[in-house]
Amino acid sequence: MSPREVVIVGASVAGVAVADELRRLGFEGRLVLVGDEPHPPYDRPPLSKDLLTGRTEPDRIRLREPAHYTDRGITLMLGVPAVRLDGRRVELADGRVLTPDAVVIATGARARSLGEPRPTLVTLRGLDDALHLRRRLADGTRLVIAGGGFIGAEAAASARALGADVTLIEAAPLPFAHLLGDEMAAALVRPHREAGVRVLTGTPVQRVDRAGGTENVLLADGQVVHGDLVLAGLGSIPNTGWLDGSGLDIGNGVRCDATGATALPGVCAVGDVAAWYEPGLGRHVRHEHWTSATEQARTVAARLLGRSPKAVPGAGVPYFWSDQYGARIQSLGNPELADETHVVHGSLDEGSFAVLYGREGRLIGAAGRDAAAHVMRHRRAITAAPFPLQPTGGT
Repeated sequence: MSPREVVIVGASVAGVAVADELRRLGFEGRLVLVGDEPHPPYDRPPLSKDLLTGRTEPDRIRLREPAHYTDRGITLMLGVPAVRLDGRRVELADGRVLTPDAVVIATGARARSLGEPRPTLVTLRGLDDALHLRRRLADGTRLVIAGGGFIGAEAAASARALGADVTLIEAAPLPFAHLLGDEMAAALVRPHREAGVRVLTGTPVQRVDRAGGTENVLLADGQVVHGDLVLAGLGSIPNTGWLDGSGLDIGNGVRCDATGATALPGVCAVGDVAAWYEPGLGRHVRHEHWTSATEQARTVAARLLGRSPKAVPGAGVPYFWSDQYGARIQSLGNPELADETHVVHGSLDEGSFAVLYGREGRLIGAAGRDAAAHVMRHRRAITAAPFPLQPTGGT
């Protein structure tokens, strides 16, 4: 039976995609989209790139124009976080209570920090974060980035484009190595060093102290790096605190079956906050990727309306991209699980290359730089041996 009212908690890419897909599939009931930020829903990938450098502005990264929500009868409740879930009863911070027939959790994740935030000790997760960092960055600004993941790397490239003096600190021997392997990681770090970024690896940050107008970053090996600004690029934590006491299965995110259903009837989860069961891996996985969010949204919308999700070739295959120094890096599948790699296009010493990743003789991933055709052509092959859905609970 189709619900009469659906509340989507989280004005994220995943949340907006669920709302749009419900309307596309013919849902005519009340549709509410709740967001904790006051801004209209926006796209996050530009935050560390074009928005940070000033090549674009906030109104250009909106997911939809205001008329889109009005025309489709989507009610926006912005600037008010959800604070509690009791069954399908959603309590908001301003005292309002929503009691829909179905709830979709799309509250995303928040950035890990290095301590109590201050104007010179920041994270980069939301629009306000990016605008604050942009105002602070200038030619000669000393920026220290703790964490060599893709957010940290993109921020480093953007800051260098603005003339900032950048130090990138990574606890592992190489940034990206745990995701893409040592050889490709070395190839991706090289442009940073060539651009003048000081890359320090193999030692984690112990603490950050501010003294004399300077941020002092103490590393585990005793080094101290001084900066005007410190950016924590240490990954994210799913926003599940408001779900305490809800009865949901919470681990690294809200645990769902392979179609997004949770242990609570009528409650689903999508996007960065959700850990979907992956039959091929035999475990729950939280994918923090734009494409995963939109694919999950299609599945959940169909489920809420009592329809079988339509099979999409390559659906559920993790995919992400990163733009750095004018080059596009792409990753498909699960390269981090590989036991062998093969360069199939170009060379890791060149500007354009593609790498295939295998495990036990089966293709499980592909990645490359400026080699979109050579990476994406393998998407079907990665899913050539489909697995049956094995729900772990829910409706």
